[in-house]
Amino acid sequence: MYPGTWARERPDHPATIMSGGPLDGMVQTHAELDERSTRLARVLACAGLSRGDHLAVVLENRPEVFEAYWAARRSGLIVTAVNSHLTPGEIAYIVGDCGARALVVSAALAGFDAPDVELRLSVGGSVAGHEDYEAALAAVSAEPLADQPAGIDMLYSSGTTGRPKGILKPLPERRIDEPGEPMLEIFASAYGFNRDTVYYSPAPQYHSAPLRFGAMTHAVGGTLVVADRFGAEQALADIERFRVTHSQWVPTMFVRLLKLAPEVRAPYDLSSMRVAVHAAAPCPVEVKRRMIEWWGPVLEEYYSTTESPGQTRISSAEWLAHPGSVGRAKVGVLRICADSGAEVPPGRIGTIYFEQPAPTFSYHGDPVKTAESRHPDHENWATTGDLGYVDEDGWLHLTDRKAFMIISGGVNIYPQEIEDAFALHPAVRDVGVIGLPDEEMGEQVLAVVEPAEGAEPGPALERELLEFVRTRIAGFKCPRRIDFTDALPRTPTGKLVKRRLAERYR
Repeated sequence: MYPGTWARERPDHPATIMSGGPLDGMVQTHAELDERSTRLARVLACAGLSRGDHLAVVLENRPEVFEAYWAARRSGLIVTAVNSHLTPGEIAYIVGDCGARALVVSAALAGFDAPDVELRLSVGGSVAGHEDYEAALAAVSAEPLADQPAGIDMLYSSGTTGRPKGILKPLPERRIDEPGEPMLEIFASAYGFNRDTVYYSPAPQYHSAPLRFGAMTHAVGGTLVVADRFGAEQALADIERFRVTHSQWVPTMFVRLLKLAPEVRAPYDLSSMRVAVHAAAPCPVEVKRRMIEWWGPVLEEYYSTTESPGQTRISSAEWLAHPGSVGRAKVGVLRICADSGAEVPPGRIGTIYFEQPAPTFSYHGDPVKTAESRHPDHENWATTGDLGYVDEDGWLHLTDRKAFMIISGGVNIYPQEIEDAFALHPAVRDVGVIGLPDEEMGEQVLAVVEPAEGAEPGPALERELLEFVRTRIAGFKCPRRIDFTDALPRTPTGKLVKRRLAERYR
């Protein structure tokens, strides 16, 4: 179950369809995906890359992302898809840090230094010092390499709390066409991915979930629909246009969808949707409830991270019985621990660990950060620093990242809860909550709000929002003040980069 299989069984079936932007309507078949990824694998092999070497990919949402991904996966290489929205210096850091020997880059994004890269291929235009991607593919055979060991991805953390780190997993000891692909074993059966799937991906493809779920769609012979970028009404139109069966979202997308006027939403036919997966960040309870009321019980949530130390899942029906939960453990054994390392009882907030038979990841070139991700007494218990608690029945509830927690007057305050309280106010387009130093309380709570279109920032709106929030959360959690801004620093996948927000004030 990989592109070579479907190139033989259904060569003309769409593997990837582009929606929006300059490539709108472009279709790549399974036969084309297989041939082009095979040719690129041969280009890389001719350049001397072999099992365990690194390929970096810096591209916008376009089919070449998955050509490069599958070329690496069928060559035993380690592929790093780089955030194309970073600055040239940040991109250069990741390309250098991962040790890339080869690079596939968009001509529009090639303005960064990569002195140690041996093979540079440019897509969509000529770049000095780079070979043309199309010419390189045309110059080699389309015959698959005799040896096709399975490769893997090494993606970087989003850098919301510090510099991004490469998340490295062991290389598989198998061929690409042999069983053992974790995404198929974990997600394909859970969410019903198969050859009839039409999967809609409105997020940047360098992010772990869009990249891996998109590749899983190819692996089962389905069709991946890639949006050029997320737009709320455009997403509804795409679901109808392509008869989408599966999709994946982040909570900020749900908020934008819910803020569409009823008369805008109503005309779109969403009846083809069987599964709408969401993850990446905690979803406000009111937001999720309203999405289920609108779309029906098709929402499926999982909690995991790019590191994948473990996983929980929850269906719509289960969530309605346990509002706010992100599910029970499906991969790994869930452990909630105090700072001392001792496990805490149900209802107590602590650091979320997952126990696995053996460690599942490390941070590339950073043994200190790797050690910090492990439990002090159990090497095979891993965490990414998230906090939460389980109820008496074992359902996990998230609170926030440990790095984001505010301590005011000796009390722990979790910004996510406050941000959730703001989320659906019609005058709020976006919000971020941070702690500022305070001589008396240690820290004070600050909310930074991006007003919705037509909302006038100022004292009157600040009073209105504070009164709104006080009806939803305890008084000691409420912000001491609200600042207004034109835009918050979010990644294109919806994560708030709080270190950048805090830098504005510190």
